[in-house]
Amino acid sequence: MNDTIQNILVFVTLGIAILFLVKKFIWKPKKATTKSCGNSDCGCS
Repeated sequence: MNDTIQNILVFVTLGIAILFLVKKFIWKPKKATTKSCGNSDCGCS
């Protein structure tokens, strides 16, 4: 019984780690670049 619980915890932890890495490095959401520092687009954001 102990091995079963340990295996479940290992696979859940591995899944969370893989999801974190995919979210951080692979999945790039489109960022809205509508910020501007005034009426002219001076490049600051």
